[in-house]
Amino acid sequence: MTSPLSSEGYTRHNSVRLLRGGQPYFDAMLELINAAASTIHLQVYIFEKDETGRRIVDALLNAASRKVAVYLLLDAYGSQQFSRQWVAEVKAAGIHFRWFEPLLRASHFYFGRRLHHKVMVVDGDKALVGGVNISNRYNDLPENHAWLDWAVLTGGEAARQLNTICFNIFNKAGWGKKKNRNYRPAPVEGKAKGDQLVRVRREDWVRSKSEISRSYLSMLASAEEEVVLLSSYFLPGPQMRRALARAAQRGVIVKVIAAGKSDVWLAKAAERYLYRWLLKNNIRLFEYQANILHGKISTADCRWTTVGSYNVNFISAFASIELNLEILDDQFAVSLKQQLDTVIAEDCVPITSENWLSREHLGQRIMQKLAYETVRLIFFVFTFYFRQGK
Repeated sequence: MTSPLSSEGYTRHNSVRLLRGGQPYFDAMLELINAAASTIHLQVYIFEKDETGRRIVDALLNAASRKVAVYLLLDAYGSQQFSRQWVAEVKAAGIHFRWFEPLLRASHFYFGRRLHHKVMVVDGDKALVGGVNISNRYNDLPENHAWLDWAVLTGGEAARQLNTICFNIFNKAGWGKKKNRNYRPAPVEGKAKGDQLVRVRREDWVRSKSEISRSYLSMLASAEEEVVLLSSYFLPGPQMRRALARAAQRGVIVKVIAAGKSDVWLAKAAERYLYRWLLKNNIRLFEYQANILHGKISTADCRWTTVGSYNVNFISAFASIELNLEILDDQFAVSLKQQLDTVIAEDCVPITSENWLSREHLGQRIMQKLAYETVRLIFFVFTFYFRQGK
């Protein structure tokens, strides 16, 4: 297994910029859409019918009126609030619209297999990849602050790879034999955008893609100094737990930033069931308190970074379609590390053996165990019939 901390498999001609979720992210998204000249691909898990969603729809409609080819692919479960009225509106404007795995009409009834990635590619050579959905919850508005999240704005070779990936996924989406015609990406000139190393990583177990999981395991096996993982719904499986424990045993400082508040109570209770194990294995644990933590971002040895939609849990590893970018760049990683250090210092409370075990009573432990087993059961019910393709 090649270490992600080596340069093998990375494209060399890229520009990258780290974006915090909220206004910085949506400002960048709108700027890209408004400047688009030929194509826009937008694929996202949640697209809600609210103020933020309306702004993005209006920008896409405006782009379509300029004869930009717009391809919009939404997960049929996550984006249930994207109304029939909006679907009709975008289709009438000439936007190519498809649902990913309509719940009762999917060609393969994999209910638990969802399009969880969040990616936009513009003109074939600029892209946004991260964990941010399109909803007021992820935006900075007068009445609320955005949930904690990150994304990467990239241009160059990696963006061109993403353009091809988006076309391929869009063409495979839909249902039945009478799909719309397939679309092919137009050639994009290979102009260099920068000199930063970027690697596109995908997760789709049903299609035999486990690239992000392998990167995490390899990174933990080769890290030498410090690893910081920020992940919502942090429920690592046995293999990932072994990798975390072994890294800590080698003397690597392993820090996990987990959610203190969650939009999914059951997932948070299940996550806390693992706290004893994490603390027993000398993993430093912090709970984010300022808001809902939704980000999925990690860095190692002030050199390697991964950003995207992949949560460190078995749902991302074995059910969902995920997409991350890995950046091998010291300056980028140091910048992220500084941001994460600030989050820990200003917005987190440390969870230690002393303060956690002293306040955790038997009733809580039983509830956490029940939550953990319930989450595992739900995952089994929705995925036991999955078959891995070749």
